[in-house]
Amino acid sequence: MSRSALRSRLDTATKDLDPPLAVVDLDAFDQNAADLARRAAGLPIRVASKSIRCRHLLERVLRRPGYAGVMSYALPEALWLHSAWAGTDLAGTDILVAYPTADHAALRALAAADAARAAVSVVIDSVEHLDLIDAALGAHHPDIRICLELDVSWRPVRGRDLLHVGTRRSPVFTPDQAVELTRTVLRRPGFRLVGVMGYEGQIAGVGDAPAGRPLTGAVVRWMQGRSAGELAERRAAAVRAVTAHAELEFVNGGGTGSIETTGTDRSVTEVAAGSGLIGPTLFDNYRRFSPRPAVLFALPVVRRPGRRMATVFSGGYIASGPPGADRVPSPFLPDGLRLRAMEGAGEVQTPVVGRAADELRVGDRVWWRHTKAGELAERFTAYHVIEGDQVARTVPTYRGEGQCFG
Repeated sequence: MSRSALRSRLDTATKDLDPPLAVVDLDAFDQNAADLARRAAGLPIRVASKSIRCRHLLERVLRRPGYAGVMSYALPEALWLHSAWAGTDLAGTDILVAYPTADHAALRALAAADAARAAVSVVIDSVEHLDLIDAALGAHHPDIRICLELDVSWRPVRGRDLLHVGTRRSPVFTPDQAVELTRTVLRRPGFRLVGVMGYEGQIAGVGDAPAGRPLTGAVVRWMQGRSAGELAERRAAAVRAVTAHAELEFVNGGGTGSIETTGTDRSVTEVAAGSGLIGPTLFDNYRRFSPRPAVLFALPVVRRPGRRMATVFSGGYIASGPPGADRVPSPFLPDGLRLRAMEGAGEVQTPVVGRAADELRVGDRVWWRHTKAGELAERFTAYHVIEGDQVARTVPTYRGEGQCFG
């Protein structure tokens, strides 16, 4: 579908709604889901909820073949999802809280609920995390499901941490460190080790074909190839070492951008993905896949300051990460608009310039894409779900259900 046809379809579907508003193009969402499953080539996909933050969309994709389990980002979120799905076909869905928790109240709620304890696992990467759980629950508490996180970044100089390519997450880097922590978990009453995970952000979250920068792309591809080769050996060795002491239910790896390379690692039993369902701009610069923009937002034109210039209401939806031009939302429809370098995306107004601005009138819509998948849901209480050229339903985001997990 051409951009002009897509704009016409979106405008028609939402003509009775006042912007600002956000929509889900259900055709694009489902196509993205099918493409992720194709890329996973039979490995189950654990859905990263931080990239969705809308229960309706989580439920839709979890009911598709090829998807199993949730990768949650906060323990209160995991408990809320588990409770919301009780009595439905998603009751007992396996939920991995993939970031360490320091929430004593949530830990006490987990310990008090037998069904939740059977479904929810929490990640650790140090003895301190075990100590914190014991402090929250007391010396004698029921078994808490534990997942050990392995640092799967790349260190070009073997044995040295001076060069570290990837996200700073777990201090557990080597198989020996993984075994040491495993033994500690097994010696401590009240804990059951069920999984190992590792997120290779230097592969999954870095585009290998940045537009207009072929040399950068070549360097990124070289880095990712070297990193993937090293990681395949180290992760496999760590999993072998851990499974010599504990029977694991899962080994999770990867992300939207690394499904193919992660899937070749036979020690991995499942992959994680979420952003690829939504198709934000952060995932425009990959060679292996090209997700369709499935979630968009519309802002109304409120000023016409001059020739080839229009101003929309609001728009400063800046994504997390290192500040830069790639963290701001991008005008998408009509084609031919861009932000002003001196103003960018503003808190209460955002000017756009370009040839298409002359066609805009006060009250018209400009459709936008955001940088990171789930963060748009923190700005809107609802998504309007579009099927064909009409809004089929309106569903709440986490915010719309009164939930905010940080």
